[in-house]
Amino acid sequence: MENFENQKFCQSCAMPLTSEELYGTNSDGTINEDYCIYCFKEGEFTSDMSMEEMMNFCIDKMVEVHPEMDKDEASKMMKEVFPNLKRWAND
Repeated sequence: MENFENQKFCQSCAMPLTSEELYGTNSDGTINEDYCIYCFKEGEFTSDMSMEEMMNFCIDKMVEVHPEMDKDEASKMMKEVFPNLKRWAND
């Protein structure tokens, strides 16, 4: 297993933020280090969805990137991770 100790993750979808090109942007065009380009652009979330909807959207992506993982494993992992992400922590 990879070492994720110093790895940043999008605080909306949990995607690893492995390079600056993946960071979202604030309304003034500066980089937002909390969210990815797919979730946060120009200071706003790119979609208005619930945590449950985001998890369902991400399950297929996770399985696609990690073929050794099935949908049940991806779902279980997301149910543990998502409630701790900044975007969903107060839901």
